[in-house]
Amino acid sequence: MKKLQWIFGVAASLAAVLILLITSFQAAMYLDFDVYRKEYEKYEVLDDLEMEMDDVMYVTHEMMAYLKGDRPRLSVVTTVEGVEQDFFNEQDRFHMDEVQGLFLGGLAIRRMAAVVLAVSLLILLAWKADLKKILAGSYQVTVGISGVLILLLGIGISRNFNAVFTKFHEIFFDNDLWLFDPAEDYMIRMLPEGLFFDMVIRIGALFLGGLLILFICSILAGKKRAGETDSFDPLTQRQGGELK
Repeated sequence: MKKLQWIFGVAASLAAVLILLITSFQAAMYLDFDVYRKEYEKYEVLDDLEMEMDDVMYVTHEMMAYLKGDRPRLSVVTTVEGVEQDFFNEQDRFHMDEVQGLFLGGLAIRRMAAVVLAVSLLILLAWKADLKKILAGSYQVTVGISGVLILLLGIGISRNFNAVFTKFHEIFFDNDLWLFDPAEDYMIRMLPEGLFFDMVIRIGALFLGGLLILFICSILAGKKRAGETDSFDPLTQRQGGELK
């Protein structure tokens, strides 16, 4: 029974970390659209596109709405290089359709992780398990493993972001239509590699911050449990220094 309790504790911890990771992605992408405005200014996107900031932000809002399924088709007519036209071409639409599939798939995984978390907690409660001990311990182990993976990924990104970025696309896409020509494609001019690097850093900061907060909570919960255990001696039936 104890082993099963720890298994469900680990399942709950893994689910919580997964929920936090996907939520970090969503928050970084959607919580504050001024981030995109600052990125466009940083990388001088307006000069490359010959567009006004309001028009670029309009395209951005519509594109992000499409990624989360709020638009049926990625088509945005605006003024580019002094000509009113559709900002996106067919290659853009094909690739972003695949990106949308990844994003919506991530949200579905988060919903499944929430179910796993809820079921695991309910089972542990039904078994009257020591939640503070099991959840604190299993979460700390999970964070330790996650920390190693994050460290390795961070080293790779810091050394050669382009190589990591390329490998990501090769893993998740079975074609080369994610390769764009800046001379012909507006979307890649709006989304330079530096913007993706900054977004990865933003996601990582949110994720690590969430992990740290939960880690501190797990330590405090473990200490509180230890204090409660020390205050009760079942042999002498003493609690808090006084006879029961």
